[in-house]
Amino acid sequence: MKKSLIFFIFLCCLITHAQTTVTGRIVDNNNAPFMGANISVPELSQGTVSDLNGDFILTVSQTPPFNLQISNVGYETQSVSITSNNQVVNVTLLEGDALDEIVVSASRTPERIFESPVTVERFGIKDIKNTTAATFYAGLENLKGVDVNTSSLTFQSVNTRGFATFANTRFVQLVDGMDNSSPALNFVLGNLLGMTELDVNSIELLPGASSALYGANAFNGILFMTSKNPFDFPGISAYYKQGITSQDAAGTNPVYDLGVRVAHKFSDKFAAKANFSYLKGTDWFAVSEVDVLSPGNTRADPNYDGLNVYGDEVSANIRGVGQSLAAAGLIPAEAVALLPSENVSRTGYAEPSLTDYNAESIKFDAALHYRPFADDFEISYLGKVGIGSTIYQGANRYALNDFFLQQHKIEVGNDNFFVRGYITDEDAGDSYDTRFTAININRLWKSDQQWFGQYAGAFLGARGQGLPEEQAHGFARQTADTGRLVPGTVEFQNAFNQVISDPNLATGSKFQDATQLRHADANYNFSHITQDFADIQVGGSYRQYKLNSSGTIFTDSDGPIKYSEYGVYTQIQKKLLEERLKLTGSIRYDKSELFDGNFSPRLSAGYTAGADRSHNFRASVQTGFRYPTTQDLFIGLDAGRAILVGSAESNLDRDVRTFTLSGVGAAATGSPTATVVGRAAYENSFSLNSVLTGAPAKSDVEIVKPEQVTAFEVGYRGRTGKVIIDLNAYYNTYQDFISNETVLVPFYGEVGDNALSLLALQQSDFKAYQTYTNSSADVKSYGATIGLGTKVFGNFDLDGNYTYSKEDFDQSSAPDFRTSFNTPNHKVKVSFGNTEVFTNFGFNVNYRWSDTYLWQSTFADGTVPAFSVVDAQVNYKVPSIKSTFKLGATNIGGNEYFTAFGTGHIGQQYYASITFNNL
Repeated sequence: MKKSLIFFIFLCCLITHAQTTVTGRIVDNNNAPFMGANISVPELSQGTVSDLNGDFILTVSQTPPFNLQISNVGYETQSVSITSNNQVVNVTLLEGDALDEIVVSASRTPERIFESPVTVERFGIKDIKNTTAATFYAGLENLKGVDVNTSSLTFQSVNTRGFATFANTRFVQLVDGMDNSSPALNFVLGNLLGMTELDVNSIELLPGASSALYGANAFNGILFMTSKNPFDFPGISAYYKQGITSQDAAGTNPVYDLGVRVAHKFSDKFAAKANFSYLKGTDWFAVSEVDVLSPGNTRADPNYDGLNVYGDEVSANIRGVGQSLAAAGLIPAEAVALLPSENVSRTGYAEPSLTDYNAESIKFDAALHYRPFADDFEISYLGKVGIGSTIYQGANRYALNDFFLQQHKIEVGNDNFFVRGYITDEDAGDSYDTRFTAININRLWKSDQQWFGQYAGAFLGARGQGLPEEQAHGFARQTADTGRLVPGTVEFQNAFNQVISDPNLATGSKFQDATQLRHADANYNFSHITQDFADIQVGGSYRQYKLNSSGTIFTDSDGPIKYSEYGVYTQIQKKLLEERLKLTGSIRYDKSELFDGNFSPRLSAGYTAGADRSHNFRASVQTGFRYPTTQDLFIGLDAGRAILVGSAESNLDRDVRTFTLSGVGAAATGSPTATVVGRAAYENSFSLNSVLTGAPAKSDVEIVKPEQVTAFEVGYRGRTGKVIIDLNAYYNTYQDFISNETVLVPFYGEVGDNALSLLALQQSDFKAYQTYTNSSADVKSYGATIGLGTKVFGNFDLDGNYTYSKEDFDQSSAPDFRTSFNTPNHKVKVSFGNTEVFTNFGFNVNYRWSDTYLWQSTFADGTVPAFSVVDAQVNYKVPSIKSTFKLGATNIGGNEYFTAFGTGHIGQQYYASITFNNL
């Protein structure tokens, strides 16, 4: 007992003796306090960060002498020798080399971006502070190889290497490890459920396939946003921005944006934080009246279908209407021949009459962090809520009003492992489809049958009075439109309110959804055990979808649809040849209950050359795959121009619709209506191209299956003199490329019977269906990027990059198939700035040029013209009040442009901001 007591006292003495405390202050090259610098002992998993005043206190279980390391992204790492307890150190951090920045995403382990086995783009705290964009998220557009497509003021869609629409299902966005895409839509709604600007610690972007480590859908690329840990970044910070947007169509409108971050470290064991941000403005008006069916036509054309005019998608063959009237005894049978066999569309409403263009975003999140042993082992809870109003362009233009997303995550981990689980829940709020709003306002006022009947009767009367056909069409429309509801009147508003509150698309336009996603994943890094041999990691994930749209999006009118998927992976990384050569191998297996399992391997090699190790060459071959989305599988939606029907086997017979037949069709079938099941789109339909070319033939549409890509990439990063060079080139080959194919389903007859089915085409007794399938044609893409950065005129930063992207697809081999490459062949981006022109004053200017390209989507296809954009900002820091003042402007030239066909043109934005305690 005595020996044990003596041993215990001796051990306590040793532990007490081993405690060393170091205090100090970190400043920048202007002697201003440096908040958030990392202070650590490299050999230990112990460290701290500097506070708002640049001060720190660090106690470690190490006896002097040892080295203290001070670092921050974008700054040179400093090392200080600690020779005694209670030593005081003062360190100045200087701006460093971009090649020394640390990234985690490429290998799921910290490494210099210089040695990353694959291409990585990084956007850190320093970049966020210096961005010329009005929001940090919009600032991602200036990264090399990145496309940001703007649907509206608050909804930007990030993508790399082509093949994307706003429903960008090939690109994944993770926020603190959580996929923050909408579970029902299967894509990210910009930064709706992302981060507040004050809480962003780092942003990393991996272009290209990343399925070997991150699973399905990490196909075109993956974006990682990591927030600030309250243990490392305590304190209160805030910002306020105010400005205006200016657009020819919308005029000049105010924009307000504010945010607050509160974080506190209660002890070495417990810390917490909360973030809030609010943005309000006016969206870009979409007012194009281009006829999507026949560009160049105007409303004077009987079958006009305006791009941003809705309700005019409803059309009928005017002779077929006459045949129905004659069959009902309303007009003489001989009068039918006087009606032209051409389609006539109803009069539509312009988009500004159907939405208030309110752009709003409210984000709140709170986190609790607990370190039971006061070391790197941590248990945390994170809750996030996002509410937003914006315009989303998919098959139609959707007014998302008070769209609600929430996520809740529990995570346990340390430097070597993590286990996390989270749930994503959404509510569509008061969102609605603008196209069906117009369609059903028209129908609420006057039914299609009544309107087309009046049109046909008035046309015959005008022709009988000797009017030429063109004037007869004008008179017929005027007659049928008599008494039409006019925007701005009480009658119109009452009809509008009734329609947008009705979720039945036969009579309303409300977008109803309460879909959920549940996800769990884990990773263990054995490097601390196996480092003498190799760095080894293993991990896995599980996900379950619960689709719940009450039949308004999916075919789930009889109850929610559930399905799940899982995956496991491993990675081995080894350094050889005096750590100049780094080899990495990864493989992942994924399985969905709806599909067979799939393996995704990745192999890469990186070699560091040069006496000073300043040149790194890399090569990789990796595979990616993506499951068909929830909509690819289970959608059942009438989008106006076409009916969208998912191709999961269990979905094909759940989509059942009834159509009214023409008079001839009713006489031929003995029934005024026909019932069509979704399966017919895949098994009894005409290919669209065959009908357009005058040789109707049966379509060959197969049920959708997972898509795969094999990506080959080579790259180089290095420094030559004062110039930093980063370049890469890639070549992708796709298998079972997923896209849509439009087919025409006859309301009667069997395709190929050369009888009833052809009669259905002649009498317009058919409906366009959009199917979800895979292309048997070869789809390939290739491209390259090069980035150059240097210092000029002393301390001014000059950076530029060029991106080349090209699709290799023979359209003639699959005329009905559309790949939606949707990216320009050429892009150029240049930035010029200085964070310290003189003490505390900085500026930055960004220039972007994009080549002309074709935009394909389910909404409309069209050309996006080339555009050039200049953004700029100036800022001034006031260390005495720990604040930064900033003035900025985007699209300074004022030449309005758009990045996708059908959206509002992007105008100018001017803003002024002040940020407190975030120096």
